[in-house]
Amino acid sequence: MVARVSLRNFDTGTSHVGHTFFQLTPVAVAEKTFRAFRAAAESHPDLHFIAVSHSDTEATDKWLASVDGAGKVQVIVDAERKLYAQWGLGVSSFWHVLNPWSLWSVYKTGKEEGIWNKPTESGNRWQTAGSFAVDKEGLIKWGKRAGTADEAADFDQAVQAVTAWSA
Repeated sequence: MVARVSLRNFDTGTSHVGHTFFQLTPVAVAEKTFRAFRAAAESHPDLHFIAVSHSDTEATDKWLASVDGAGKVQVIVDAERKLYAQWGLGVSSFWHVLNPWSLWSVYKTGKEEGIWNKPTESGNRWQTAGSFAVDKEGLIKWGKRAGTADEAADFDQAVQAVTAWSA
């Protein structure tokens, strides 16, 4: 299924857009996902990468500084979560966040990668995350809603989805 979306909320500037909506900035999986997203943006300067945070501006800026900045990623603050809702990303369930596999993943990410949860300053720990690849015509070419709190998107798939159509 291909859906047409409005990009009027985003300054695209280039042919293709990658969007990722984070669960909560101090959560370990959000940091791990953001680092992968930022690396994808660095590797593909011809694409425009947009990250959406539902923490407030002050907390988002503080968090970005703690993870070595945004790099080539445009960061949008959506503290009221209106964009999240427009993209079908609502509040998760207890099981989504606190299932044993997600909790183990948080511990494992901390032990193996040194990425630990940080104190929550704003936002909603129950917010679901998702990532989308949208072409210049506003067609969603790829999308992934996190099935659990520890699930991260494969940005190589997202890049492939939008670049395959432009070849």
